[in-house]
Amino acid sequence: MTKTSKPAVLTIRNARLSDVDAITALVAKVYKTMPAYTPGMLRGQIAAFHDGQFIVEYDGEVVGYAAGFRIDEKTAMAPHTWTQITGGGYAARHDPVGEWFYGMEVCVDPDRRRLRIGQRLYDARRDLCEAQNLKGIVFGGRMPGLARKKSTYPTATEYLDAVTARKLNDPVIGFHLRSGFEPIGVLENYLTSDTASMGHAAHMVWRNPYYAEATGKGAAFTTKETVRVATVQLQARKVSSFDEFIHNVEYFVDVTSDYRSDFVVFPELFTLQLLSLEKKKLTPAESIEHLTRYTPRFVEALRKMAVSYNINIIGGSHPTQTDDGDIQNVAYVFLRDGSVHAQEKIHPTPNERHWWNIKGGDMVHAIPTDCGPIGVLICYDSEFPELARRLVDEGARMLFVPFCTDNRQGYLRVRYCSHARAIENQCYVVLSGNVGNLPNVENMDIQYAQSCILTPCDFPFARDGVAAEASENVETVTVADIDLSDLAWAKSQGTVRNLRDRRFDLYKTVWTDGG
Repeated sequence: MTKTSKPAVLTIRNARLSDVDAITALVAKVYKTMPAYTPGMLRGQIAAFHDGQFIVEYDGEVVGYAAGFRIDEKTAMAPHTWTQITGGGYAARHDPVGEWFYGMEVCVDPDRRRLRIGQRLYDARRDLCEAQNLKGIVFGGRMPGLARKKSTYPTATEYLDAVTARKLNDPVIGFHLRSGFEPIGVLENYLTSDTASMGHAAHMVWRNPYYAEATGKGAAFTTKETVRVATVQLQARKVSSFDEFIHNVEYFVDVTSDYRSDFVVFPELFTLQLLSLEKKKLTPAESIEHLTRYTPRFVEALRKMAVSYNINIIGGSHPTQTDDGDIQNVAYVFLRDGSVHAQEKIHPTPNERHWWNIKGGDMVHAIPTDCGPIGVLICYDSEFPELARRLVDEGARMLFVPFCTDNRQGYLRVRYCSHARAIENQCYVVLSGNVGNLPNVENMDIQYAQSCILTPCDFPFARDGVAAEASENVETVTVADIDLSDLAWAKSQGTVRNLRDRRFDLYKTVWTDGG
């Protein structure tokens, strides 16, 4: 008799980016009265420490999610709030050589309580601690019975002591005690939105019995993760057809692909060369409106190029008419798997608003690529530090800045601010600008650029924080290898540790989308 195999009904695995929508729906279902994670936060958690994010699937449906990251012992054991230690929900405080696993979230579909999903997720965390030789698990646990028992137990400490002594039952604390965790105190004002716990949490710890004191530098920094990036400093030139423009772009894609680059970036508004095709002189506003007509052909041409040359293309930026009729300055990112992403310019310059009637976008997100998440900041956007910080919190380790500046002062504003973003976010920043002239295009008469690839300023990186730079005002390509594992070292062991040292107890950025 032949036996037929059946697929597993319930599985537990690491979360993937493709799970983000399902996790978002689960969290919203579980926490009806508390703020839910945004998709950007979930992407940041996965990017920060993929090994520490788990989901449970039941019949193909996501019914459980657990998020966490590694953290150093001093931080884990000290008083803290949820926002402080999780980096605002992005797991941005992840330390690749942290000795402890910090559990920032466990949520289980309330309709699937009898499947022991929470127990399975905690078991997965224990397995991770043993596999990575961590000291144990630490987190702030809810105390949902605290508010109801306030008259009998005036303080959170008294309430926790009573539950620990088995004088009182609390379903969450009781579950943690049965699972081998021990309370080491109360975290006051841990999560103010948790009204049932009066904002407090039990500081819970599980110690790994198999932990062995490690020696040496640590596995987090033993594997190099090199990415080759190329920036094109492009000469503005008159073209006789759309095909000629695309041919000129393809030349540089071909060259950088021959160098086996993973990314090539073009300048902001480099498609304005297409206005040289117009038979009559146009006003700036008319010029931009005419340019938007090329959008479908431009996007399709560069999408095919990225696939055929096996390279990720940061397609500078191109004015695009939105569904509501506005004109926005949009950077299209063409990945070598054939997918296309768009990043709007959030802050048009006064010049762009006045001459071209360009409107600002309202969304900034990290873009997943085969080399990890990246971010794009179009020119002026690099001068607003909040945008770069959000992209890095979402997992971006490389930021690309297509720019278009007419003089040295304008260029240096972009250059200096971009280097500040590299230092304060401990990431790489790649700039690409136009050179030359477009005499027949209003408000694009002259260009000034010195494209470059910038690094943080610390021991593993280039002496001046410049991996490579082009000569001023000449058409050229600049290529450099950057090691993403050096960023992990800098964030954990660097001379300064800007991301980890943020004072979440003093300040935060509030986004209208919750991110």
